[in-house]
Amino acid sequence: MPASLPVTVVSGLPRSGTSLAMQMIHAGGIPALTDGQRTSDDSNPRGYFELERVKQLKQDKSWLDEAAGKVVKVIHLLLAELPDDRPYRVVFMQRDLREVVQSQATMLARSGRPGGQLAPERLIAVYEQQLKTVEQWLAARPNFSVLRVPYAQLVSDPAGVVPTVNAFLGGTLDEARMRAAVDPGLHRNKA
Repeated sequence: MPASLPVTVVSGLPRSGTSLAMQMIHAGGIPALTDGQRTSDDSNPRGYFELERVKQLKQDKSWLDEAAGKVVKVIHLLLAELPDDRPYRVVFMQRDLREVVQSQATMLARSGRPGGQLAPERLIAVYEQQLKTVEQWLAARPNFSVLRVPYAQLVSDPAGVVPTVNAFLGGTLDEARMRAAVDPGLHRNKA
């Protein structure tokens, strides 16, 4: 794929619906850049759609050449590591921060891992500040176009949200397959 094709990036906080967005966009027709290392589990029964190399973005950006014309998940804190040498289309998932924190706690409990030491209210405040910083950074980057997608609205009304996502991504995706990828039953942690 030529490097001039945009890299489609799905981003947001952990547990904000990024895996759902990846599944939906992939189902619609954009190939997903993943490695299958993180397999599905009770927290994400349809899979995570991740690429391990993304976690090393500060040190290794070489995989980005493979990402042109594809969709890849990049956690919110790593967006600022993306180089300004190519166009990006960012689908940024937004979810009620109480739900994010609750979903993270549930996932950690399922896996038997200890959670962080921050109280939920403090963690929410940290996330609010991180999101503000990310928004300011994105606003200053002309090569980043951004579509914010409210998670709750996507799962409750995929028919209302999918056309907006499709239009943002060029208008050529299969909307029926995108809608079919949305399972409202997986919205289990609600504020």
